Amino acid sequence: MKINEIIRQKRTEKGYTQEQIASFLGVSAPAVNKWEKAISYPDITLLPALARLLGTDLNTLLSFQDDLTKEEIGIFINELVSIADTEGIDAAFHMAQDKLHEYPTCDLLLLNTALTLEGLIIMSKTTVQNCRYAADIEEMYTRASKSCDPAVSSHAKAMLISKHRKRKEFDAARRLLNELPDTTLYNKKQLEATLCQEEGNLEQAAQIIEGKILSEISGVQSALLTLVEIAVKEHHLSEAEQLTEIAKETGRLFDLWDCNSHIADFQLAVAQRDTGECLRALEKMLPGLCQEWKPDHSPLYRHLSMKGTNMGSRMLSGILNELEDTENHEYDFLREDTRIQNLLDQYHSVVKMP
Repeated sequence: MKINEIIRQKRTEKGYTQEQIASFLGVSAPAVNKWEKAISYPDITLLPALARLLGTDLNTLLSFQDDLTKEEIGIFINELVSIADTEGIDAAFHMAQDKLHEYPTCDLLLLNTALTLEGLIIMSKTTVQNCRYAADIEEMYTRASKSCDPAVSSHAKAMLISKHRKRKEFDAARRLLNELPDTTLYNKKQLEATLCQEEGNLEQAAQIIEGKILSEISGVQSALLTLVEIAVKEHHLSEAEQLTEIAKETGRLFDLWDCNSHIADFQLAVAQRDTGECLRALEKMLPGLCQEWKPDHSPLYRHLSMKGTNMGSRMLSGILNELEDTENHEYDFLREDTRIQNLLDQYHSVVKMP
């Protein structure tokens, strides 16, 4: 609430008339009337006495509030859209300015107001660049980009990067890009790739996107394998079988390391205590671990330069150790099968066992 509304509310709650307030403070009744109508405001020297008289504090009297709540901001944004629909973008812009003047330090309000105004302009089929409010909206983003709230700041910077990029102000765009944290609402890698593409550096743009795809889809497949483990432990074997197929198909679609598919088959076979299926999975998985994976042979990752990591060799060593660890009783039924023992023996020479 504004100060005039607070004075009127608190006076009414106390049961005072305007004349009584005027008498207590040594001012005229018309002066109090003007305060409550927001025609004028109390002299600063009267504020402490007025606050005590109304049974409140200066912060409340002056409506000091650092931020609106998310719910209050949501309500205001809805009102802003409604005003734009009924009275036009000019009325909405002036309503937004009034609110921002009332809450100049509320960064979330600032960001959401800028986003909403820009969206309203786009929906009116007017390009933001040609709109007379373009500079004001960009200034809102600039102010929001300096917020102490990382989410607000990152979102605002991402919007500014887009504007600089469209104007081919690549240096300014890259400065803001470098300020973004790696983890942000707006994917930094995607923004960087778009900027590289605009600059004409297509190879670097492709490397960024291919690396992003490889990283994210590898994470998805890893998560699917974890879900297989969970389904197995919950004894939902039919669900585990479905998840295994999804993980394998994901690997095939995105040209991931073939060994991961065999790992999923092996996990499921172990859960079902199926020695024959375990053997078949190992016969595919172990040779695969000895072969170098070359993702740059795929059109999905052809711009990536992947250095050898010996990942397969390390995994092979770990698997052999785990299968032969007699304290790990999960694989006791496999150790009793001579076919599997013979297969494991073949790979002892491939890795240096500890």
